[in-house]
Amino acid sequence: MTEEPSLEDDLHTWRRGDPEALARIVERTRKPLYRFILGMVGDPHTADDVFQDVWLRAVKGLHRYKSHKLLSWLFRIARNRVIDLSRKRKPDLSLQNPVGSGENTATLETFLPDRGHTPAHEAGDRELGLRIRAALAALPPEQREVFALRMEADVPFKTIAEIQRVSINTALGRMHYALKHLRETLAEDYQNLLPPDRRP
Repeated sequence: MTEEPSLEDDLHTWRRGDPEALARIVERTRKPLYRFILGMVGDPHTADDVFQDVWLRAVKGLHRYKSHKLLSWLFRIARNRVIDLSRKRKPDLSLQNPVGSGENTATLETFLPDRGHTPAHEAGDRELGLRIRAALAALPPEQREVFALRMEADVPFKTIAEIQRVSINTALGRMHYALKHLRETLAEDYQNLLPPDRRP
């Protein structure tokens, strides 16, 4: 069985004149990169724009790129674009925003428990969704970033540390504090979502 070439191998092939190699790199990085961006911006249309912008910027710099950690470099470009964007707009906390892409597209409401579709229940679900999104948006940027990289893009902590240019312990600490903040902020909601026999 032939081992799949690394991203760096594909990059080397592209530099030698094979345009298909770049298409393979884009496709292989699409899911983790897009999910990270979406986790940070919360809106699929904005995430699409940022993803395309990341690749426009990346292609301009690929000829000069010399590291052996291509995906980490792409995440750093995405991170900088998201930071730039966050300075220009307020977070959209709409519960109706789609999450995911392709066949997995859903809204945050999809993940809320079905407690009956009365107007009162639906209003309560919308409020819960807003509180969840607000809790995520209230995290310090470094913690929100670690949370999105780990939970949305499934990036290993070693790579997260490389992306943020910190130690693994610092990345782990940021995740710990992000989860602690979310647990504390959403504690009452979490208890209400538990079945009655599992509530304290």
